[in-house]
Amino acid sequence: MKKIIAILMLVALATGQPARAQTTNAAQTELRDLIKQVSAKIKADKKTEADYAEELKAFDQLIAAQNGAKTEDAAQIAFMKAMLYVEVLDNTNKGAEIIKQIKVNYPLTKYGTNADRALESIGKQAEAKARQAEAKSKLDAMFANGATFPDFAESDLDGKPLSVGALKGKVVLVDFWATWCGPCRAELPNVIASYQKHHGEGFEIIGVSLDSDRDKLDAFLKKTDGMTWPQYFDGLAWKTKLAEKYSIQSIPFCVLVGTDGKIIGKDLRGETLEAAVSAALTKK
Repeated sequence: MKKIIAILMLVALATGQPARAQTTNAAQTELRDLIKQVSAKIKADKKTEADYAEELKAFDQLIAAQNGAKTEDAAQIAFMKAMLYVEVLDNTNKGAEIIKQIKVNYPLTKYGTNADRALESIGKQAEAKARQAEAKSKLDAMFANGATFPDFAESDLDGKPLSVGALKGKVVLVDFWATWCGPCRAELPNVIASYQKHHGEGFEIIGVSLDSDRDKLDAFLKKTDGMTWPQYFDGLAWKTKLAEKYSIQSIPFCVLVGTDGKIIGKDLRGETLEAAVSAALTKK
């Protein structure tokens, strides 16, 4: 969200120059005010086109106020509208349509001359989102509640065999994380607390580290009290073998597996994790 707001504000401020005519300065002022209005809605987690109906209308009014002038201001206003569709509303098709129109209507402006580059960037962004959606769909299907966990056979940091199947009859949490991941480290106290509370009852954890530095990982594990469960590590970060096997797109991410080898839940955190582990152990 902060990145989106920064993009909008930087583009809005990028062409403001004191030497411009009064009408140009007025257009810039109105555009800045409009972007602040958009930013406020982004912070409020507004995400639909209906949420921004007023702002989209305001963009059109600002463009119309240019009276057909082929200026940088007019092109910039249209470009900001395109960015609203691309960055906020996740509508790359509509955004691309506006960029193409900028290329036709304002060919000599910097937005017009850079239109092809912008379209290429939007196209790559759309492709990346499509890949992410495909990966998420694959992950959701693979880790659906009640599905049998698709096991692995690897070795832990000490070279010992590591798999969920070897822990049959136990409740197992497969936890994808990394020492460099802030949210992972913030969640660790909850994971450690559940492990310490329930390990004696048959609760096990297998960590899958997306770190690239073995020394840093070892040092972190050594200084973190209670984090004694086995870890898988191959030093490949996001290319980690098990992260790719399961199409992991973000961390922390975990999968809870029941005593029968079937999935109980995924992406569990805090009190939700504790409740799921307790419930699974009660069924043993």
